[in-house]
Amino acid sequence: MTQQLQNRLNEIPDKILADEFLKSQGLGNEIGFWIFDYAPEAELEVREYVTFLESMLHKKHAHLNVVNINLLQSLVAYLGDRNMVEKALQMQVQKGDEVLLKALKGPLHMDKFAPYLVNSSRAEERDIIFITGIGSVWPLLRAHNLLSSLHSLLGHKPVVLFYPGYYDGQTMSLFGKISGNNYYRAFKLVP
Repeated sequence: MTQQLQNRLNEIPDKILADEFLKSQGLGNEIGFWIFDYAPEAELEVREYVTFLESMLHKKHAHLNVVNINLLQSLVAYLGDRNMVEKALQMQVQKGDEVLLKALKGPLHMDKFAPYLVNSSRAEERDIIFITGIGSVWPLLRAHNLLSSLHSLLGHKPVVLFYPGYYDGQTMSLFGKISGNNYYRAFKLVP
């Protein structure tokens, strides 16, 4: 892990424990969505840090109700609830990625998946919501679509998306290579 990444990770607790963050204040009436971007090759270190952060918050700040929504686990559970996992795996092997992506476009539409995500994680009851694993579910799910859909469901709840790529405050680039649509409603958690 680079020293720069370690320094940025070390800034997270102070940021997320601040009243302004927890109450989504001082954001000009914007939503409380934040992005922590990092180099994709640091994925394992960031995952380890998020696990540490969750544990630390549960021990030292037990009054805060924190959830880490792992998108890959949530996606598999969502498809499993619909008895689609085996069908999807068979379709991918027999017909390829493009056919699978097309077949899952309807079931994974954000009008369906985002409410499932909020309900299954009981996100509305939480004080802080971490979202991890966006790189693991690409191209099935896209970060800007997910955040846009969560906006209407979570409003001013503080949400931190851990993003393996780059976010400049307007544009996201997954893995530093895949350009996404502009998404300007989130703030960089740590510059």
